Amino acid sequence: MSFQDLDRILHKELSIIAGSASPDLANRIASRLKAELIPAEVNIFTDGESKVRLTNVNGRNCIIVQSTYPPTDRHILQMLMMIKKCKDDGAAIVCTVIPYMAYSRQDKSFLDGEVVSIKLIANLLESLGTNIIVTVDIHNKDALSYFKINTKNISAIPSLANYVIDNMKLDKPLVISPDIGGIKRAEQFASVLGTEMIPLKKYRDRKTGQISITDGILDSGVNGRDVLIIDDMISSGMSVIKACELLKKNKSGQIYAICTHGLLLEDAKKKIRSAGVQDIITTNSIPSEFSKVDLSQDISEVLSYMMNT
Repeated sequence: MSFQDLDRILHKELSIIAGSASPDLANRIASRLKAELIPAEVNIFTDGESKVRLTNVNGRNCIIVQSTYPPTDRHILQMLMMIKKCKDDGAAIVCTVIPYMAYSRQDKSFLDGEVVSIKLIANLLESLGTNIIVTVDIHNKDALSYFKINTKNISAIPSLANYVIDNMKLDKPLVISPDIGGIKRAEQFASVLGTEMIPLKKYRDRKTGQISITDGILDSGVNGRDVLIIDDMISSGMSVIKACELLKKNKSGQIYAICTHGLLLEDAKKKIRSAGVQDIITTNSIPSEFSKVDLSQDISEVLSYMMNT
């Protein structure tokens, strides 16, 4: 690509495409970037099929914002339709912002014969002509190795931690990671708060999905302390519930569940509260009553850099 072609592409006008899964977040990003907002018109037919309609982007640079929380496959297909429409309209650059990246937990075959789902997602996005992928706290960073295009994984931990500092009054706060895999995330969170972190050991049966957690070193100082359970996502809530059982056993103070992606499937929020959690705090990667931390600034800063370099 010549310097003249690159300059032409980078100085195209910018459009933010708001997918049906993330209209508010897309609006906030468009406002921060001072870009045109184009809402996707989505109809769902009685047989479950989606129809997506967009106004013509006429060769502009496009940023599609679409999280892929449940109904996961529907949101993914709608995202692919939006990418296809932008490319058909001659979009110079298509950047797809997927705040919650579905299928990132299936980054390898855990059992014989399993499909590596995130590899398929990567192939689909690339084959349609996506130039840039931006996501937030992907479950396993190794999943990004399947993408051959420019990708960026944003950490929401500083924003979540700053929310706690600005809005919560805690008694000798202690950060808990519900499993070994989340230690770095929890350490980063604890560092911003200036407090300690304790990891728990979680075991998940690959076939049944049942979870068990052991405490290990909880007797080192939980008594009377307010606890922040930090994770990248809360799905069924079983990890949080099992952790609560141990924390209550060790006479902790108030317990808060904090995560980037609040899937909170079925009656998870009811079970979590019944287990003794004072509050659930999530980002708006998945919109809900618990989405108290806005990602638009973090995402906009990354987009401003990536779309101009």
